[in-house]
Amino acid sequence: MDGRGLVRSIKVFGSVRGLRTVRTAWRGRRTDAWGLPPRGAERARVPGLALEAEAEPGGGTVRFARSSLRISVSAGGTVFWGWDGAGPLPSYALAAEAPEPDPRASLETDTAGGWRIVSERVTVAVSRHGAVEIRTPGGVVLRRDLPPRWWEPVAGGDGAGARWVQRSEVPADARFFGLGGRAAGPRLRDGSYRLWNTDAKGGFVPGDDPLYLTMPVQFVVSDAGTHLAFHDNSWDGRVTLAEGEEGAGSGHDRPGTSEVRMDGGPLRCWVVVGTPARVLHGWAALTGAPALPPSWALGPQHARWGFGSAREVRRIVAGYRERGLPLSAVHLDIDHYDGHRVFTVDLERFPDLPGLAAELREQGVRLVSIVDPAVKAEPGNAVYDEGRAAGAFVRDGRGREVHGEVWPGTCAYPDFTDPAVREWWGGLYEERLRQGFAGVWHDMNEPVAFAPFGDTTLPRSARHALDGRGGDHREAHNVYGLTMARAGYEGLRRLRPEERPFLFSRSGWAGMQRYGGTWSGDVSTGWPGLRASLSLVLGLGLCGVPYSGPDVGGFDGSPSPELFLRWYQLGAWLPLFRTHAAIDAGRREPWEFGPEVLEHARGVLAERERLRPYFETLARLARMTGAPYVRPVWWGTPEDRVLRDCEDAFLLGDALLVAPVLTRGADRRAVRLPRGRWYDTATGQAYEGPGQVLLDAPLSRVPVLARAGSVLAVRGEDGGLALEVWAPAAGRTGGGLVVRDTGDGWEPAEIERYQSRLVDGRVVVERVTDDGVTEAGLPVQVRGAGG
Repeated sequence: MDGRGLVRSIKVFGSVRGLRTVRTAWRGRRTDAWGLPPRGAERARVPGLALEAEAEPGGGTVRFARSSLRISVSAGGTVFWGWDGAGPLPSYALAAEAPEPDPRASLETDTAGGWRIVSERVTVAVSRHGAVEIRTPGGVVLRRDLPPRWWEPVAGGDGAGARWVQRSEVPADARFFGLGGRAAGPRLRDGSYRLWNTDAKGGFVPGDDPLYLTMPVQFVVSDAGTHLAFHDNSWDGRVTLAEGEEGAGSGHDRPGTSEVRMDGGPLRCWVVVGTPARVLHGWAALTGAPALPPSWALGPQHARWGFGSAREVRRIVAGYRERGLPLSAVHLDIDHYDGHRVFTVDLERFPDLPGLAAELREQGVRLVSIVDPAVKAEPGNAVYDEGRAAGAFVRDGRGREVHGEVWPGTCAYPDFTDPAVREWWGGLYEERLRQGFAGVWHDMNEPVAFAPFGDTTLPRSARHALDGRGGDHREAHNVYGLTMARAGYEGLRRLRPEERPFLFSRSGWAGMQRYGGTWSGDVSTGWPGLRASLSLVLGLGLCGVPYSGPDVGGFDGSPSPELFLRWYQLGAWLPLFRTHAAIDAGRREPWEFGPEVLEHARGVLAERERLRPYFETLARLARMTGAPYVRPVWWGTPEDRVLRDCEDAFLLGDALLVAPVLTRGADRRAVRLPRGRWYDTATGQAYEGPGQVLLDAPLSRVPVLARAGSVLAVRGEDGGLALEVWAPAAGRTGGGLVVRDTGDGWEPAEIERYQSRLVDGRVVVERVTDDGVTEAGLPVQVRGAGG
């Protein structure tokens, strides 16, 4: 037992709660000791030699001496392979059925006794020992998965089946990204990364791993091409990465390596190849289109654990209004609940919550509610009584409810892997809507059970429905937040079908984007936390979750005025723009940091509101294409090796490059530019890329550059929609896409295409339709040289 952890637990939770967490942790250990017998002796196994192959639609099955491998290529070029009979389904990641196989893909014999599947977009080669190569149509190797190895119990076992390891090789110049939300990065250095969603316990910095939302999704960029590899397995695991080296040793390249180890479950993998845009489009087609947030959720939002009362909420909203600061939403944390019990209200502090919500909505401000999964296990608590009667809570192998200590006290946990429980839980959100809330944020859903030692979650032997298959928490843990998000999202859709749900979740897994977004969780206040905030958003975007953002200012502590402002400036360019802090942390209202910070924050908010139509366009495009709002600077030129290593700047859509200030005291910063002409949006100065420039970054702003020729939607001076165009370079054209806001319902939206060009030194903007080119039809604001 970690004595320091026990002291910290008692200090944080109080002596009574601290002792209860100790008892709960010991009870969990005893439960696992009974429910998970030792694995015992194991034997190792490899596939052996290939014996035969059988052609099937899209590919075929190759049989080895001690295993079999099924491979299928979809019509879109996505590759699936699974060992030992593992198929694409069942899967919590996939949006629906597996994609249709490519009828033109053919299974052929290959050299040295192997086989290959040839298709239009990709070739898959299988060696006679079981190595799998993903090649471009031209034969260039993108990825080589070596023959796997399993460790199987000799007799009996604990139900986990075989442990396995899969080692893969990628080109020597490749860079790794992804694996869900990682504080270090977004480029993932050499090291080991655990696949187990974990509460950061109040704060984290770049060196802390794992965090709340892990997923076995690797995004790999090399000269040979870009690909995404997803090992569809939700068990506890570990990914060990090592970048390659060109000309290593005797002049030969040393490839980069990835080693995936899983404690159980199927060995199956999906690989999507192409440009970064094509890869994420294919990933969205496989795992589901990102949920579209309502337009108000793209505005500034303010949260705090510890508002304490309706009076304080009104004071904060009035503070924004009196200072002329826009505000879209206020989030209420667990302190608005009665005794922290979910789906309740403290009527002393919030005597008329529906009235407060209506009052704020008239001012353009929505209320968003926290929702935790843990239900206080107390007879008389309506949610608990109802759930217990329905058999909704997770139980152990002996049929007893599994309890853990969380904010309300001793709690039970709904089993969201049961369809009936998801439907029941989704119906409970009717109470939140009745209270006037417009959206929800899911917290503590890794799930968390306070403990001074060991894992701060449910016992691994806890039983789950797993949608009829049955299993334990080892398989269900990582998908717990994902299935809770599904329950909430589907419930909100049933209860209020005319409005798009607004939901974001601290924990989740592959496919999380179908139900909403996520946020950083409890990022620590400090400059390292500021840098981690950007890493998380970029990494999650490359895993298919485009809507995310940090706790601006950090969750704990009190940021200095400079740190708060630099965090605010970063947050304003990210999809989810939300300030948030712990109950014992410093304030996060912009006016609390002095008149200079307030004035600069006012400018930040004004620019965010001016660009709201651009954010709305990016949200629609993310749903249609899977492309994240926030993209690495190498997005359009992944072959640029220098850009692959750039981690302190990002693209916002195709038009803008944002270079936040991430270090104390900086008033200038170097910015690495992709190819083409770029304009400093503050000065209008033009720069040519590729290359590096040094730009001013006074406390009032961060460097933002616009791509020459880009056309983007903005809010005009009259409040209506307008087009902002940055002058194209001589002899070049540009353009952009615009998707107009159609409200917060399900109305279809049309993509409008615009092109820009120079005609006799004058910038002309035209709309491109199926019928030809017409006038833009919107007010046009020309900026940049030649404007």
